Amino acid sequence: MTELGSAPDTALLRRWESASVQQVWLRPGDWYTPAAEALAEALEARLDTAPAAYRLGQARSTAGVGITEAIDDMGLLFRSAGFEATPIRTIRALCQGWTEGGPDLTHVPTMKDPESGLGTPDYLIQRLAEVYGDASRSGECVCETHALVMVDVSVEASDPWQRMARNAAIGEALRGAYGEGHPMARLGEGLYAVLVRRDAGLGAGIAGLRDHVAERAVAMKVDNLMRQPPRVWIETLPASHDYASALVESLQR
Repeated sequence: MTELGSAPDTALLRRWESASVQQVWLRPGDWYTPAAEALAEALEARLDTAPAAYRLGQARSTAGVGITEAIDDMGLLFRSAGFEATPIRTIRALCQGWTEGGPDLTHVPTMKDPESGLGTPDYLIQRLAEVYGDASRSGECVCETHALVMVDVSVEASDPWQRMARNAAIGEALRGAYGEGHPMARLGEGLYAVLVRRDAGLGAGIAGLRDHVAERAVAMKVDNLMRQPPRVWIETLPASHDYASALVESLQR
């Protein structure tokens, strides 16, 4: 996989996607998955492609892609890389992953935090996967185009009712600052993250956000339940989605 801080070579991934969409793929909008990127990286690095093919099979099955379409699609990857045929072992791994499906098809990750009304860490990781997929196809590095704005209002443990009131207030404050539907999540008790684009106003907006959160807390009478002033900072995103997922997990408390 790509090392932290380095941009992946996406030429093979783009050639594969282009060939697949033109020749075999039925729904161009759902071709990308992190598992496809992992398989392309394994092939470029001359690593064993079977483990990544297995995960791709799982992803294709979960997305409702037929086995024939999945096999034909993967065959185009190897042809795009200059191979005459796809290794039988890799095809077998793809088929096994497709047959077995996702690791736990009975478990659907919760995407909305009930206390704050924001997303959950799983939701944020999924939105990051979309951003990294778009960046990979356009040749950009997410570390240069996006960042996480972190908001920490944590204080000593409070009772459950106070905690819910605080989470509801911060959720309302962040939605007011960024708008409904903007990627944001509660990562832990008193800790929140917002996925934003890097632009000239990012740094200057941090102070304004801190003041906005503090003002809304006073208006909703929860200012005594949170850190004053709120701690707000910019968290740089790494170059790959795998590391971004690990970052979100490390930020949780």
